Amino acid sequence: MHYFLTNVPERTQKPRDKGFTMAMDKGLSVRQAEDFINVCGEYVDIVKLGWATSYVTPNLNDKLNVYREAGIPFYFGGTLFEAFIVRDQFDDYRKVLDKYEVPFAEVSDGSIELDHDLKCNYISKLAEQVTVLSEVGSKDAEKIIPPYKWIELMQKELDAGAWKVIGEARESGNVGLFRSSGEVRSGLVQEILTKIPFEKIIWEAPQKAQQVYFIKLMGSNVNLGNIAPEEVIPLETIRLGLRGDTFDHFLDQK
Repeated sequence: MHYFLTNVPERTQKPRDKGFTMAMDKGLSVRQAEDFINVCGEYVDIVKLGWATSYVTPNLNDKLNVYREAGIPFYFGGTLFEAFIVRDQFDDYRKVLDKYEVPFAEVSDGSIELDHDLKCNYISKLAEQVTVLSEVGSKDAEKIIPPYKWIELMQKELDAGAWKVIGEARESGNVGLFRSSGEVRSGLVQEILTKIPFEKIIWEAPQKAQQVYFIKLMGSNVNLGNIAPEEVIPLETIRLGLRGDTFDHFLDQK
């Protein structure tokens, strides 16, 4: 940091197991990725190439090299996994991970109906190859999953070999963990936390109010995902109590 302030929360250091920021690349150019890492790399723990954007992104490997050289892991969004699965191309998906030396994989079922035992089997198989993130929650705003089911699904996916589980919100933040307005389903979140350790969850929280909610609830070192590149530094100031939304929250902490 450029100067000293007291009563600033202590942030975990990279490589982090908690306090994780997952940034969303929705189609950055190679130059934009370079600029993004130059400014924000210190605060980014992993980059997700959103949904299936890697399928159509020009100069894909050149961009991935930007992340590799910065020491920032990356992965392709869960929707790409689902696109392979619905076409019965799981082995082809595994070959893609090898071809592009992708260190992480996201296993999700937000867009397809997938038997949960089969999903856990995919997690177990992929965990032999890469580090697995699994996503719980539907992209269908009409599909409401009760809290006990979120807990059951998350625990089974962790048991199957997922490193962390992701709470679904989409890039817009208006499904899954959130109401269509973007409001947090706070009862759901707090019930999940009675059973699943907070460091095992990445909460997708693209909207500022959502980020503020999770930081106030769980502290600076909560894992947050689907953060837009231009929001990474603003998020870090929220984590540190240096933006109006959390300005008073950490002042009394020693």
